[in-house]
Amino acid sequence: MPEDFIADDQLAAFLRTARAQPAVGEPDVTTSREASRARAAARTPGPDVPTVDTTMAGVPVRVYAPGADPAVVYLHGGGFVLGDLDTHDAQARRLAVATAASVVAVDYRRAPEHPWPAAVDDAVGVVRRVAGDGTPVAVAGDSAGGLIAILTALRLRDEVPLVAQLLVCPNADPTLRCPSVEDKGRGWLLDAGTLRRWVAMWLPDPDTRDSPLTNPLVADLRGLPPALVVTAEHDPLRDEGEAYVARLRAAGVAVTHRREPGLVHDFPTLRDVSPAAAAAEDRFLGDAAQVLGRRSN
Repeated sequence: MPEDFIADDQLAAFLRTARAQPAVGEPDVTTSREASRARAAARTPGPDVPTVDTTMAGVPVRVYAPGADPAVVYLHGGGFVLGDLDTHDAQARRLAVATAASVVAVDYRRAPEHPWPAAVDDAVGVVRRVAGDGTPVAVAGDSAGGLIAILTALRLRDEVPLVAQLLVCPNADPTLRCPSVEDKGRGWLLDAGTLRRWVAMWLPDPDTRDSPLTNPLVADLRGLPPALVVTAEHDPLRDEGEAYVARLRAAGVAVTHRREPGLVHDFPTLRDVSPAAAAAEDRFLGDAAQVLGRRSN
């Protein structure tokens, strides 16, 4: 076990168990998706919120607290390959309750069957539909969903006046060249090798990974909506998320940023394991309510 600070004893024990698992080959996509769904099903369900499963712009969505204002279009994580409406249901429910907003979770198309730009196209279509009646809209996402949310905001910058970006551990640089990818890419749950394979499924052409169309760290960020960005100390994606924060500030965009000490990638999924992870997600939800101008319940 590295001597690095870990947020609480429960998370430290969880990491020791994960590190003790024997190394196995990379499972196929179907097996990985099934495992992701099984992990999510074992977690504590989110709060009771009215929901409607429907489609918007031809994309399956789940709407939490329909009719509330503003709307938050939520893009789930999962490395562009895993994740769906069910794996992130509890997180979407908590976001809806904390912000008193309507959350529209998007079941966007995933790689490798549907590489970029399919997921962004889906998110853009949903945002356009939600904003079409004048409803104020924010975008939100965790991990890969964070990048999809950012790229959606960039594409719609001159069309839809989004009110906020709400991002947890965003994958803000598909080149994966920031130092934390190597420094934290082994033994901290998110493996750098797996991450590279997933990004390659979403962006098969390496040249596309350093384009303003796919990479916020080389894009013009002027005019983007205010951002809430939360990173984690032991996350391989930490440095790119914080580089995005710095570039937003340089572009004149208002940013609220916090690095959660001692925590790992996508810590909201670990709230059953770690009290520190649960407290960090609660801080994010409170900040999200504040950014949206709402009082957290």
